[in-house]
Amino acid sequence: MERCRLVFSGSGGQGVITAAIILAEAAVLYENLMATQTQAYGPEARGGATRSDVIISDAPIYFPKVTQPNVLVCLTQAAYNKFYGIIRPGGLLLSDSKYVQMETRVDARQVQLPMYQSVMDQIGKPIVFNICMLGAVLGLTQVIQPEAVMKALGTRIPAGFLDLNRKALDLGMKLALQVNV
Repeated sequence: MERCRLVFSGSGGQGVITAAIILAEAAVLYENLMATQTQAYGPEARGGATRSDVIISDAPIYFPKVTQPNVLVCLTQAAYNKFYGIIRPGGLLLSDSKYVQMETRVDARQVQLPMYQSVMDQIGKPIVFNICMLGAVLGLTQVIQPEAVMKALGTRIPAGFLDLNRKALDLGMKLALQVNV
């Protein structure tokens, strides 16, 4: 596999860091890959700027920070404004159509999906917005298998919430399929 460098960005409370941790754990524990995950966030518990870097590879990773991601996810306008310039040329920039107004500023594939609105319309619980986003990332990149993410979720959340998270992951992958058509 080619090394995949991802940056998830948004605001505190959106689950950006949790999604990155789940992705990295799934890659290592269930896909037999190597991964690193780092995070940075503002001093606010909720609403502050949040960024989490993930590198997934089948070869050793010597530096955990992502400087030019293959995949950049921006879940807020502030995150987009701050990070759009770091995307690797030819990379994928994914954003939520409710919260981000994208401009043609970068040499990357820009994809906007109605992730938050779809979660609210079809699931009704905003707490799984991050898992829907993770499903969209998996659908657009195939970086790891969705079942690996579900196994990782099974070790992190109560069993009663697995079905809700499965619906959100599937919803994100379904949204991604509409882009690839």
